[in-house]
Amino acid sequence: MVIQHKQLHGKGMFYVGQDGAILAEMVYTMTTPNKMTIEHTEVDDSLAGKGVGKQLVFTAVEYARTHNIKIVPLCPFAKSVFDKVTEWQDVLA
Repeated sequence: MVIQHKQLHGKGMFYVGQDGAILAEMVYTMTTPNKMTIEHTEVDDSLAGKGVGKQLVFTAVEYARTHNIKIVPLCPFAKSVFDKVTEWQDVLA
């Protein structure tokens, strides 16, 4: 599975697409140049139970570490992942 990234004008998403359709997405806004607010995560039923949502959060963590960005997880799913995976909490704002 390939997680893709697109960003335009301070809004962005990490997503999994297939045949032109988005099957999973984690949407965020750059509230400042160094702060990403995760707003929403959604995974299609066809990918349920495969850990895709967690992989989207992990991709955001790697991106944040690489670009010296802090993350605010407003999305309840993303927040629950950060609560469980303490080794990713270094990127939290």
